[in-house]
Amino acid sequence: MANRICTLVASALVFSFLPTETGFCGEVQVPAFTAYMLPDPSAARISEDQGITHWDDPTQTINWYGRFQAAGEVTAKVLIRLEKNTESRLKLSIGATSREVKLDGKGPGTAVEVNFGSFNVPNAGHQKIELKSLNPAGQSAGDIESLVLDGPATKGVHFNMKERRNAASVHLAYPVDRDLDVDAFYCEVTAVEEPVATFYMACGWHRGYFGMQVNSPTERRIIFSVWDSGEEAVDRKKVGDENRVRLMGKGDGVYSGDFGNEGTGGHSHLKYMWKTGEKQRFIVTAEPVEKTFTIFSGYWFHPERKEWMLISSWKAPKEGGYLRGLHSFSENFGGHNGHLLRKARYGNQWIRTADQKWVELTTATFSHDPTGKSDRFDRYMGVEEGQFFLSHGGFLDGYCDFGDKFERPAIGVAPADLKLPAIK
Repeated sequence: MANRICTLVASALVFSFLPTETGFCGEVQVPAFTAYMLPDPSAARISEDQGITHWDDPTQTINWYGRFQAAGEVTAKVLIRLEKNTESRLKLSIGATSREVKLDGKGPGTAVEVNFGSFNVPNAGHQKIELKSLNPAGQSAGDIESLVLDGPATKGVHFNMKERRNAASVHLAYPVDRDLDVDAFYCEVTAVEEPVATFYMACGWHRGYFGMQVNSPTERRIIFSVWDSGEEAVDRKKVGDENRVRLMGKGDGVYSGDFGNEGTGGHSHLKYMWKTGEKQRFIVTAEPVEKTFTIFSGYWFHPERKEWMLISSWKAPKEGGYLRGLHSFSENFGGHNGHLLRKARYGNQWIRTADQKWVELTTATFSHDPTGKSDRFDRYMGVEEGQFFLSHGGFLDGYCDFGDKFERPAIGVAPADLKLPAIK
């Protein structure tokens, strides 16, 4: 299998293998609720039924992102609702070209079609279309319903037409021989980008996940969670005792509790300001108990203390086996900033078998969630610095097919400093 790297390209060639049935031809109407407010995502109200309202801050812009099949001419209009006997001045920019207009309101229930004229799309690939208010602070620029494009450059153009504005979630699956009893899974993750609402998940398996998250500009977490048995997807209060995972122990400073709405289970996290660009090390272990339970434990290597610490350990019912379905992923769990790039490197993956033999994992398969199938194509993986990487968001032009396989170079040196603390 060849060692492949998806590259960023800005030419029509990148689209030669992309789906074309989602592209448009002729006039394209892009809803306002698909746009992003920048730099403050909460500077205006965005909803599917009303579009963009309460926009009265000229320092905040409205931004749409489309993927064009080719360069060429495009005309741009915006549908706006504005109070009667009021006016608004706006500027629209595509590429290096900007055009300004002034409009008069017709009343709150009447949309005005504002024609910004003709623009040149400079090249194929993702392009940002920015709408800026030229009004004084505190004056409404109008309520935005949609962006309307037409012209030769709209042939095959693609926009995400859904209110969900998260970047697509992307995954790495590590093939493992089914005959192996895997009692430990080791992985290292280095964040390259650091947007809020990002979860870089290192060690995933059939019953849980373990990784690091950016919760806010001032809070980051190391997260370890294990799913209950049963089929309850939302409310853990509905899960019977026979299906609940039980906390066996946790490290100092670790919070533990319940989670739901994505299946249910036991959640734990340590608040720690891990650093972008600094390698983080994770290992999850499995200890079967009498073929009816398995104790799953998550350990993270503390960069400052230079030692492994237990995040938490959970006794999972209706198991009695080892780790399977090994994977990693990267997720954008907040739609307000799905336009930002998320990227991390995942490397030095190893498994340990029940007879204490280490096996290096050097192959990974790419996949994505439904958003990556038809809504967002800025998602891909590759190999750099001897590690797999996952990239999504940013409206970049890299692309991988679902199921593409990649190979990283082997390191050949198994984890040797594993002094895992006792569960308590």
